[in-house]
Amino acid sequence: MKILVIEDEHKIANSIKKGLEQESYAVDVTYSGTDGFDMASSEEYDVIILDLMLPDMDGIEICHKLRQEKINTPILILTAKGQLEDKVKGLNSGADDYLTKPFAFTELLARIRALSRRPKTNLGPVLKYEDLTLNTISFEVKRGEKEIKLSKQEFALLEYLLRHAGTISTKDQIINNVWDYDADILPNTVEVYIGYLRNKIDKPFKGKPNLILTLRGFGYKIGKENHV
Repeated sequence: MKILVIEDEHKIANSIKKGLEQESYAVDVTYSGTDGFDMASSEEYDVIILDLMLPDMDGIEICHKLRQEKINTPILILTAKGQLEDKVKGLNSGADDYLTKPFAFTELLARIRALSRRPKTNLGPVLKYEDLTLNTISFEVKRGEKEIKLSKQEFALLEYLLRHAGTISTKDQIINNVWDYDADILPNTVEVYIGYLRNKIDKPFKGKPNLILTLRGFGYKIGKENHV
């Protein structure tokens, strides 16, 4: 999953980013409302964490403009303003949830997971294709009954492919949704990580179909070989 944090308090923003990355999320951070709106309207995110009090374009305006442009990414407003009228104003602007500072990181994480499971994807916490399962809460990956150990980046890549199972994803789509905006990505990075996944998901399971497929000139997908 990829998350955008729009928060002008650098300490809070960087703390959220660090905590979410430890949970295997890809996180982009911006400290400006204008930059945040530009990123939210031009990049694909699973959840947006949005501060209400921003110096150039406030959170309410960002919500309104994103919804007017038919961008339905779930938005969690994060702010020090806890009065009922402020909450109502934020939700009426198009936000999906509201969390008041100070907050417990565990609650923020739970709300992010709840937002990511809403009907936009309607996949729930366990993603499954054939006998391959990935639990987005426990981070457990199995093929059949055998548990598979993945690195954080491998887990993020497999989660993205499973969320788009049966659909071809280009290298650019994968990079934009699995790696941070400022990550140092080499031309063959995606190929390398696809190789890592194949070595753990497909190669050890002789007699079972390969599930991680390459479509030359197009990209990659989770699917069956006889459906390529």
